[in-house]
Amino acid sequence: MRTVGTVKRDDVGGPPDFEDFYRTEFPSLGRALFLLVPDADEAQELAQEAMVRVYERWDRVSGMASPGGYLYRVATNLNRRRIRSLAVRTRRLRTLGAGLHDVEADPGRHDLVDAISSLSVRLREAFMLVDWLGMSSDEAAHILHITPASVRSRVHRARRELRARLLPEDDDDG
Repeated sequence: MRTVGTVKRDDVGGPPDFEDFYRTEFPSLGRALFLLVPDADEAQELAQEAMVRVYERWDRVSGMASPGGYLYRVATNLNRRRIRSLAVRTRRLRTLGAGLHDVEADPGRHDLVDAISSLSVRLREAFMLVDWLGMSSDEAAHILHITPASVRSRVHRARRELRARLLPEDDDDG
């Protein structure tokens, strides 16, 4: 039976080497997360993020009785945060869907729906994922298969177009 967090200390008796820890723990962490998240890519991303967080605190974590236990706790906390985020997005989608039925009752909402619909598909996708669903540019980039910088650029252009359409500038000179 394998013990979680067993890593070699260096020859002088100092803290364990992070590279050894990584080689020892990463494969089993990835497999364990795959049981929680049945998407191999997402499980790998969670495992990598957990390793990054442990590495950032390695000076403190390496002295713990069970650095591997800490790693698994970080990974499960990241998964919980991911699940909470998905739940919030689902609630927002439900709220948005319920609100769309009331568009005819409020002309302002009708203008907003028209303005958003007038955006190109590329701008609309980025805008909806980031501004309406609250995703980060990294998350939206993963979904849209583009870079985070491209997402930010598209969102910026979408906001600019929406402002121009919904808030026409005054033609006053003074």
